[in-house]
Amino acid sequence: MTEKIFGRVVRPGAVVPGVVEVDGPTILTVAEHADAGDDVIIPGFVDLHCHGGGGHTFTRGDAGDAAKAAAFHLRHGTTTMLASLVSSPYELMRDATAAYLPLVSRGVIAGIHFEGPYLSAARCGAQNPEFLRDPSLEELGALVALAAGAIRMVTIAPELPGALDAIRYLAAHDVVAALGHTDATYEQTLAGVAAGATVGTHVFNGMRPPHHREPGPVVALLDSPEIVCEFVADGIHLHDGMLRFAARATPHRAALVTDAMDAAGMPDGTFELGGQEVTVADGVARLARDGSIAGSTLTMDATFRRAVDAGIDLPTAAAMAATTPARALGLADEVGALEAGLRADLVVLSADLRVKRVMRAGEWI
Repeated sequence: MTEKIFGRVVRPGAVVPGVVEVDGPTILTVAEHADAGDDVIIPGFVDLHCHGGGGHTFTRGDAGDAAKAAAFHLRHGTTTMLASLVSSPYELMRDATAAYLPLVSRGVIAGIHFEGPYLSAARCGAQNPEFLRDPSLEELGALVALAAGAIRMVTIAPELPGALDAIRYLAAHDVVAALGHTDATYEQTLAGVAAGATVGTHVFNGMRPPHHREPGPVVALLDSPEIVCEFVADGIHLHDGMLRFAARATPHRAALVTDAMDAAGMPDGTFELGGQEVTVADGVARLARDGSIAGSTLTMDATFRRAVDAGIDLPTAAAMAATTPARALGLADEVGALEAGLRADLVVLSADLRVKRVMRAGEWI
């Protein structure tokens, strides 16, 4: 059964009055239409980095809770997402992988992202230092074998002993190696890129800041054409001016992510992340013990609006929120754009960019 959705259609480089025609789960055509109305139609959001939302979390390995977190973000337009875990004991990583396999097979989540535990203690941020350790090919091999393709990304600090071998292993097994939570030098970061890393985890945050005599990981990642750079656009992780600059410095390589925890969509209060207490005040999540930023309370529609408010045009913001992250996951031929033949994932926004309706695989949710 076909259906037509009218509005201002956001496509690469342009916003045009048009109509998106879907046939079952697939986009059939996208065409111009003079009387399309004021709604804005964008591709369904693709979130590479999310720990939870709506009071539910991905970090504990509970499949029921994870499904509810995914459902919360789907209502905010995220039609494709990774379930991100923070640094954890191997046993939790193993059990979460097994628990989330059915969610991946059903398409509830697109896969698993392990943000750690192979991270720098000096740049661990809200990661629990108790669980940090050097990369282990034994652990990774067991997890990748168990996952059967469900592990899509692992964040690693490239300066750690064994990190480059781990990055090579991940790349060889079709797992995205991301560089983050790192105190690496510029040269060490480029070594990680050369080993096969293709994503920078929330660039600027959780890494050595740039200096004109030691550019560090930030400049290395921004300047590497192989790297898709994640940015958390909430005005807390990044100043709007820095977001705008970084997006212009990385055309077709900038990806908006939420880095959301279970507090997203919830009132201020006390929460938990990786075994550590988190206090949320005025929507900002910080570790109780030292005030470190602890993820965010974002949804993808909110970070999309923030990017536009920061001066990023609609087509570029849509690419950052959908097209580029889809490409980073190797899913560009399935999702991430309003193009004939792709899955019918789209978000209908009001003129002020508030979510009105969400379609996933041709069905309104």
